[in-house]
This record gives sequence, structure tokens and C-alpha cells, in this order.
Amino acid sequence: MDRRRFLKQSAAATLAGVCRGVCAAAGESGRAGALGPLRRHPDNSRYFADGTGKAVLLVGSHTWDNLVDMGKADPPEPFDFAGYLRFLQRYGHNFIRLWTWECTVWDTRANGAWGHGVLHVAPQPWLRTGPGTALDGKPKFDLTRFNPDYFRRLRARVLAARERGIYVSVMLFEGWSLTHGNLRRGSDRGWAWRSHPFHPANNINGIDAGVADNPLVGRPHRLGQPQVNQIQEAYIRKVVETVGDLDNVLYEVINEGGQREWDWWVVRTVRKWQERKGESRPIGITGHGAERLADMLASPADWVSPGSRDGFREDPPAWHEAKVSLLDTDHIWGIGGSLRWVWHAFTRGHNPLFMDPYHGRVLGKPFDPRWEPVRRALGYIRSLAVRTELARLLPQGELASSEHCLADPGRTYIVYLGDADQVTLDLAAARGDLLGEWIDGATGKVLGRVSVPGGAKRRLHAPVPRDGVLYLRIADGARDSTRNSRR
Repeated sequence: MDRRRFLKQSAAATLAGVCRGVCAAAGESGRAGALGPLRRHPDNSRYFADGTGKAVLLVGSHTWDNLVDMGKADPPEPFDFAGYLRFLQRYGHNFIRLWTWECTVWDTRANGAWGHGVLHVAPQPWLRTGPGTALDGKPKFDLTRFNPDYFRRLRARVLAARERGIYVSVMLFEGWSLTHGNLRRGSDRGWAWRSHPFHPANNINGIDAGVADNPLVGRPHRLGQPQVNQIQEAYIRKVVETVGDLDNVLYEVINEGGQREWDWWVVRTVRKWQERKGESRPIGITGHGAERLADMLASPADWVSPGSRDGFREDPPAWHEAKVSLLDTDHIWGIGGSLRWVWHAFTRGHNPLFMDPYHGRVLGKPFDPRWEPVRRALGYIRSLAVRTELARLLPQGELASSEHCLADPGRTYIVYLGDADQVTLDLAAARGDLLGEWIDGATGKVLGRVSVPGGAKRRLHAPVPRDGVLYLRIADGARDSTRNSRR
């Protein structure tokens, strides 16, 4: 492609426009190209490869009630999942965490300033048959009988996401409520344990995952409880049987909870039941619970989600590990994030995710303007990733004075400038000219075209005072020379 043709095509290809194209590719009822099953990419472990072998950047907004309904009414107001999927497509997102919630309530006062009372949560995976009443006045759970409505909903929602080209991480267990929220100041102390199906007063099966010397505390997410673990394995098997054949599925062991040996046991248990069905889907462990990053990296999981305690906050370090990083604002701020964080995470080799207050009925307030730039930036980076040979890109902060650079040296460079309006970029590896564009990282608009000679360091001035992004790629003739020089 010659320079004039490249610049002409580039003029029409703003990130916002490409984002809309990516969204529209799925249509209202058709899938957006090959989905999976996903595998860690053989040449770049920062990303998964889809069913065609192409590297995929996973980005998306997830929210707490996208599987189980949550609300102040009992039963809670149904969640509009179809509207949620349209919301995701509008921003160009391709991934969600599908949340479970083990307790029958959520005392949001445990979330401090975000709290606004007690929410009811339904449905749960097990039937409430009695005999006898649980602590909430409803029939006790029978932990040997699954709730068919729950698993029909689970499959239907994964299928609906699949039709729109969206990958789904199915959360198996939820740990924040018992690990972090159960005894929080301002909430009804012990609320999470008293509303858990494994509390001895809430089931007819004699299951008790409590702590002998503290009636307010339960610890179901650990080994050494044969009856409890047997119930958990039966549930894991049921989930795998329900959605394991769908090619847009990933699994998450537990949200912010668990214990190392138990977490790893869940990974192996999922894998065991997958193998018996001839299936293989990625399994992940999330941070901010009992496990720190070193343990998660040593685990048998395929992907991990580091947290703030591991040093992954506003400016996360470059990722050079053998597992995929799904870097989630949930494990960093709870509710938080920024446009700048999205670009930082992307150029450091992560797959960024946003814990989205969404409609504001669970936590937060509806239509909070702080989160719109985050949602849009996630779509912009995915649009940019689609235009590249993503599998070849590595975090190369040392090449740019801004220290935020994702590059295939000599061929492709994506640089985020942050507060600066200029950048010095080391193009010594490039033979010939590089063609590209200046992008406004806040709007996705292309603000200018650029042609830069390779072979040395170059100082480039952005047409935007902040949040500028530079995307360069080698011209075709020079690219052939670069490829030949690597053989």
C-alpha cells in the first residue's frame, strides 16, 4: 500500500468508527466472526487465541446482577439482560464476568459510601423445598436438588452473549461477601453467613461450613470439609454440563475469596469434568482474596486477575508472565478506574475490565458521568487491537519517553502520551518509513496523519495537549524488508 492510499484510508478509520464497525459486525442476531474455544496464544501469552488462532484482546463492563437478580423488593426486579447486551455492543465490548452470588441478600452498607440498604438476591442454584424454614423465613434449601430455573437462565444468557460475539467468564463461587463484607462496620454483622445456603439453619442436609468459635462467620471455600466439598463438586459438574459445550465460555473460580488449596482444587475439578466431556475452556483465579499474585501465577489456572495489593493500580506494571492477565477495576478500586488507566493497562500488555455500576440499582448511582470515558476507552483499545497483528505486540515502554508503548519493533507501535503533547520514540529497528495517525484517546477520533522515517529516535509532537495516542505501522515495501531481515 502506498503512502497516499494509506493516508486516504486512515482518514476514514477513526477508532470510534472502527468500534462501531466491530459492534455492527455481530448484527442484531449474528455472531461476530469466530469465537472460540479460547486458548492461550502460543506465541504471546498475554492474550487468548480464538477459534481461528488469532489473538484476541478481551475488554468489557460487567455488573453484579447480570445473572442473579438483585433489588430491594422480594423477589427482586428482573434484570434486562438483552438491554445489557445491547449496551455492551454499543461500546464495542467483547467480554463479561457473569456474576453469581451465594447469599440470599446483600447488605450494601458493607460497601461504605456506596451502600444504600439490604438487597434481596435470587435465584440460587439449589431448590428451597423445606421442610422447615431458613433464617430468612423461607423454606430451607435442599443442597442435593438443583434449581432448574437457575441453570436454564445460566445457559440462556451465555448463549445470548455468544450470539453477539461476547465471551463470558462464568463465576463459580462468590467470596467477597463472606471474606470482606460479612463483618463490616455499618452493616448487620454476620449478614452474609446468616443468609448463606451452607449455614446449618438454612439447609435440610446437615451441611455446616461455619466456624466453631464464632457463630457470625462461615468459611465454605476451603478444603477439609468432605460434605461441603462434595456439594461443591456436584455444583461444579452441573455448571460444566450446562455451559461447557459453548465456545464463548471461560470459568472463574471465585470472586475475591477462597484459599489457595481450595482454589487450585476448583481449577482441577473443573478441568476434570471438562476432560470427561472432551472439552477445554480457560479457567481463572481473581485477586484481592486469599491469594496473592505469586500464588495465582504458580496455580494451574490459565488466567489471573491481579489486584491493588499486588501493585496494579493507576499505572500497572508491564505484563511478562505465562498466564493471561484480565486486569479488573473490581480488584483495584472496587468501583473506580479512568480513561488513562485503560490506556495504561492496554499498552502494558493487560486485558482491562471495568466493574460497572451500570443502572445504579446495586451500587452507585445511575448515569454517573465518571464512568462514560472508561467504557468508551475500552471500545477504542479493542478497535485498535483489531487493526493490528496483536500476537506480535509486546509492552516496550523503554522505546517511548512516555513509557507506555505496545510494539512489534520495526513494524508496529502504539504509544500513549498521557499528559505530554510530545514523545520521543526509538524507531531504530524500523527500515524505511512508518505511516500512522494521531488519535485522541478520549474520543477515538483521528486528529492527524503522520509519516515518520525509521532508523533512529524521533521526537514527535501530538495535535492534542493530553491523552494523545500514536499508532504507527511500517509501510508495505519497508515491511517486506523488515520481514526478510528477521529470517
